[in-house]
Amino acid sequence: MDGTVERAIGSVVDVRFAPGHEPAMFEALLCELGGRAIPLEVQAHLGEGRLRALALASTLGLQRGAKVKATGAPLMVPVGDALLGRVVDCLGDPMDDGPPIASETRAPIHRSPPPLSEHARHVEPVFCGIKIVDLLAPFVRGGKTGLFGGAGVGKTLLLGEFIAAITGDSARAGGVAVFVGVGERIREGHELWREFQETGLAPRTVLVFGAMDAPPGARLRVPHAALTIAEHFRDRDGKDVLFLVDNIYRFVQAGMETSGSLGRTPSRVGYQPNLLTELGEVQERIASTERGAITSVQAVYVPADDLDDPAAVAVMEHLDARVILSRKKAAAGLYPAIDPLRSTSRASTPTVVGARHHAVATEVRHALARYQELVDVIAMLGMDELSPEDRRIVLRARRLERFLTQPFVVSEAFTGRRGVRVAIEDTLAGCERILAGELDHADELDLYMIGALPAGAQLGGASAREEAR
Repeated sequence: MDGTVERAIGSVVDVRFAPGHEPAMFEALLCELGGRAIPLEVQAHLGEGRLRALALASTLGLQRGAKVKATGAPLMVPVGDALLGRVVDCLGDPMDDGPPIASETRAPIHRSPPPLSEHARHVEPVFCGIKIVDLLAPFVRGGKTGLFGGAGVGKTLLLGEFIAAITGDSARAGGVAVFVGVGERIREGHELWREFQETGLAPRTVLVFGAMDAPPGARLRVPHAALTIAEHFRDRDGKDVLFLVDNIYRFVQAGMETSGSLGRTPSRVGYQPNLLTELGEVQERIASTERGAITSVQAVYVPADDLDDPAAVAVMEHLDARVILSRKKAAAGLYPAIDPLRSTSRASTPTVVGARHHAVATEVRHALARYQELVDVIAMLGMDELSPEDRRIVLRARRLERFLTQPFVVSEAFTGRRGVRVAIEDTLAGCERILAGELDHADELDLYMIGALPAGAQLGGASAREEAR
């Protein structure tokens, strides 16, 4: 049964079918326009044969009366090994000037999460070689990690370092990576694609993009399509999948753009009233089973650095680990600019990371928290007014802050400083030495932007300080 276009407002199209023959919710429609087909997805039934649909391609030139064909099926995306090394959009169409995806298997982009009884029950940490993350907010294999921060504090750079650190290990272990670019700038997407090719990771990676200039409907469906691809690798092949998202907030923005046109009343701060539902449909599918794991790392833009923003809160509820970036740390040059007191992980328990790791992390947090309490006192009265015990805590906390910085591999070309990754054992040993007072007489700058501590008590001295400056 064919329908006709009654109205088009941006990416929202009203279509009329014969009463009683309306397509079902989330069914895919095709609208012919000048030799090309505009894919639509049913979003609401308005009564008397009328329905409201969301366009996943540009509606430029679309007119009333245009013919619309019901497909009788939801939106589908190709899945399987043919996607490895390719860059596609939310419908699986190539964006890399390559041939069409040679896969006979297609799957619907909307799926239910695995039943609770099939979810993996154990918690296993994943260490990435970034000292402050491995110590205070370790990733969870098969879990979800969020990188929260405002504009310009290093979310994308940190995500790039995670990609470089983890994707290689995942590929060598037979796993695959699915990178989701939601509202990505074309420049960023091209740089990432080239980086995967140069490092040899492209053959084990699928890139799914909804560029910044794509219609909001396409950006809204990019995570769904990418999850269908990731679930196929997990369920059919039993592979571990690294699921990377930059930026999940732009998925929320895409929902905001379409919500009003679909006739929904805005909710708090102008967000769509179904914000929790839209996010839940994506986040709950990022799940691990006994067959395979999907480990997700997501960059989350925080408007005005406000972690109480409804979108940030809604994303945070689903996560296993939260890495909070701090503008104050970035201004002080403490990179990665991670807030050690607000970053957490459910893996940070003695039963998961071990008693030693948990004890060291707890001591580090206590020292840094006490230092933060004393900052205002020091600014007004100076260090001399502190008790001897507080002076020792401040001394060691400042050294811990600098030791937990490190240069990134992905930023070598910009900083001229060789990037390092540090084993968790070296991170724990370094923190233990600082907390024990072994480095109380060392210069703070000797601990800034280094990897593991050298075996002896002596550090780099004047030459290292000059390099740090």
